[in-house]
Amino acid sequence: QVQLVESGGGLVQPGGSLRLSCAASGFTFSNYVMSWYRQAPGKERELVATITSLLGTTTYADSVKGRFTVSRDNGKKTVYLQMNSLRPEETAVFCCKAKGALSSNSGQFYWGQGTQVTVVS
Repeated sequence: QVQLVESGGGLVQPGGSLRLSCAASGFTFSNYVMSWYRQAPGKERELVATITSLLGTTTYADSVKGRFTVSRDNGKKTVYLQMNSLRPEETAVFCCKAKGALSSNSGQFYWGQGTQVTVVS
């Protein structure tokens, strides 16, 4: 059974930090590109960061560059999102997504349920 389980969300003050984790099971994690998305109340879902499957190449939304860091541990089948200098407008549900990186699984993708991040003073 495929599962993506996020954790690490919570309440934090502006300027604070959180580290999100997304633990995968039920598929070959190292063959998937992993991404973090967020959706704030009343807004569309936004791509925050992506990390490729083997080389670990990262890309970020302009709004989080220099503050957020995405990483992965293929041995632990987990992707992380370190978030620093958080802002109130970044209050959102953060979700991870797995997308197949090979020709054999390029059409496969999976989503986690999400974890709430609330930035408030």
